[in-house]
Amino acid sequence: MEPPSPARLYATAVGAVLVVLGILGFFDDLSWLNFLYVATGALGLALAGRASRPYALGLGLLYTTLAIWGFADGGWLHLALGLLGLAAAAGTAKARRPKRRRLSKRALKPRAKAAGEGP
Repeated sequence: MEPPSPARLYATAVGAVLVVLGILGFFDDLSWLNFLYVATGALGLALAGRASRPYALGLGLLYTTLAIWGFADGGWLHLALGLLGLAAAAGTAKARRPKRRRLSKRALKPRAKAAGEGP
């Protein structure tokens, strides 16, 4: 079995942490940031198996932008989540799609029936 990629570990761990932070934040106040945490965390948990690299890249860009522009409190947390996401995306190889095999011209030609076979 192949070990999980950095992006998959990031999506799973950060997704779970963000969901917990968002839910715990609702007990304090109903800010838009708590909704963002729950939404991006749940998305991470959902995409951890299939599209973890694009998730890590997108979340890294989002939270780094939030930290730099200072849209929300918790700038250091957002900067750490953002930079870790960018590092996880950079450390994960891009998924390769299997090449489609083309049929040769010979394979496309109808086969001639052997002598003695049916009509």
